[in-house]
Amino acid sequence: MHHASTDSTGNTARPARRTVLAATAALTAALAVGPATTAAAAPDDERKLRALISRMSLEEKVGQLFVMRVYGHSATAPDQADIDANLQEIGVRTAAELIEKYRVGGIIYFVWAHNTRDPQQIADLSNGIQRASLALPRGLPLLVSTDQEHGIVCRVGRPATLFPGAMAIGAGGSRSDARTLGRISGTELRAIGIRQDYSPVADVNVNPANPVIGVRSFGADPDAVAGLVAAEVTGYRHAGVAATAKHFPGHGDTSVDSHYGFPVITHSRELWETLDAVPFRAAIRAGIDSIMTAHIQFPALDPSGDPATLSRPILTGILREELGYDGVVVTDSLGMEGVRSKYGDDRVPVLALKAGVDQLLNPPDLDVAWNAVLTAVHTGELTEERLDQSILRILRLKARLGLFDAPYASHAGVERTVGTPAHLAAADRIAERTTTLLVNEGALLPLDRRAHKKLLVVGADPASPSGTTGPPTGVLAAALTELGFTATALSTGTAPSTATIDRAVAAAADADAVVVGTYNVTAGSSQRTLVRRLLATGRPVAAVAVRNPYDVAQLPEVRAYLASYSWTDVELRAAARVIAGRVGPRGKLPVPVMRADDPAQVLYPIGHGLAY
Repeated sequence: MHHASTDSTGNTARPARRTVLAATAALTAALAVGPATTAAAAPDDERKLRALISRMSLEEKVGQLFVMRVYGHSATAPDQADIDANLQEIGVRTAAELIEKYRVGGIIYFVWAHNTRDPQQIADLSNGIQRASLALPRGLPLLVSTDQEHGIVCRVGRPATLFPGAMAIGAGGSRSDARTLGRISGTELRAIGIRQDYSPVADVNVNPANPVIGVRSFGADPDAVAGLVAAEVTGYRHAGVAATAKHFPGHGDTSVDSHYGFPVITHSRELWETLDAVPFRAAIRAGIDSIMTAHIQFPALDPSGDPATLSRPILTGILREELGYDGVVVTDSLGMEGVRSKYGDDRVPVLALKAGVDQLLNPPDLDVAWNAVLTAVHTGELTEERLDQSILRILRLKARLGLFDAPYASHAGVERTVGTPAHLAAADRIAERTTTLLVNEGALLPLDRRAHKKLLVVGADPASPSGTTGPPTGVLAAALTELGFTATALSTGTAPSTATIDRAVAAAADADAVVVGTYNVTAGSSQRTLVRRLLATGRPVAAVAVRNPYDVAQLPEVRAYLASYSWTDVELRAAARVIAGRVGPRGKLPVPVMRADDPAQVLYPIGHGLAY
């Protein structure tokens, strides 16, 4: 049972904060940096940060480099199942014990770790984490992070404001909208105690078969991607949250998912300069606070066969020295297969630090990784000075984000900030500019409320990224009903069986028109059979590609096809408004769609998008 007093944001926060910060009062005063400060730390601040580092034990220094997952909705009183999971995976019961034992510098939140139930709970968890750390001798504030990309990767769900994902923003093409997304998302994250967001994705998605990036990318044109990346970074900086450009040196042209395999990027150095590097350069110019590495092999940049995460030529030679970046470098999760396939879990963190990494994210076994770094210092493979360099970057970032001055969230701040009507309305307006009309033969769309009063909505219902939205067919049906239609939802899944298809065809007999949501349609997908059988009924059929816009190439017989680029509510409601003619379609393809029968030929180029 979670008691309000355990992680409350009431009076318990203040004495703890006062006690701890009294010990570093001079530092606090010096580091009372406003959230949107962009200048480097002043010399006086630097001296105080270095003095802090000089007082840290070696064990505390090692801990400061790690950002770790932990199960539970509370820092001190998680549910028993989460205590059991923590004991099994980390050897501690709670976040507070994790911090005390390993002195970690950061914690990453996940939906599956039960960290993100609702905004007030997240604020309490964040406060409990800060209080646990600041109560320790020489305790430092933690950097709490998460992957809030919006669209298909989202850890904080409703009632927080959820925006369209990157490819949808790419279709809208508005830097102002990208900046607004960063500012509002950052403001809400900061209100619940999350100060580092692993977003935006700066990868240029030039491979339609990319299984891991895809619609998480702003598109296939490097300059367009760069402009949107820089704009979103500016928004996050304005909100006082560290944005993170990922996945350096560029994960956009792979057909292998680095969670499960070890991708190889075959671009030449010249192509990298003009394609993959462009958004990262723009992010650095925009003042990006952190950059995340990719677990990919990039032989043109480093022929050793090592993943970029462990590559000194890539991280120090190119990112630090050539691109001039001196901010925080964070690894992608060290539990992913792409970084574990060549070296053991005890070597990976040491090699990452030797390559130039600052933050070691989510190792599969923290005890193994933590002790490996400690041992490497004892044996001389790593110097304490090398650790100090990374810790200084991490503490500079914490100072710039105001963590030394104001580490706590408040319930009043959550109420005032998270999911406000103004924020939700901004997300809806932005979404309306992203929906893309790819095909509209015979002006089938918009549907007419009189001629097409009864609608059947069928299609795939992939799981909600945040666990708080969907199901897509239900959301579309409800939105269309609100717009004056009578819509019924029938979930047919991503691989509909013959029986399911028969059910959908029978239901279509009672409808005036059918709306079908398609999801990553391939040549052998039974979604194609579903759509063809629905078309054979003679009912008008409009399709919405709820993830990859490439679906349209697999279904050339569909007369009206929209792309929403994600299946979260805000994008589907916008698509419904376009279907109903309440707004016109304004999105333009940010990636080319190639022909299914001849993938070398462009079916719809970048910039394609019809209007009413």
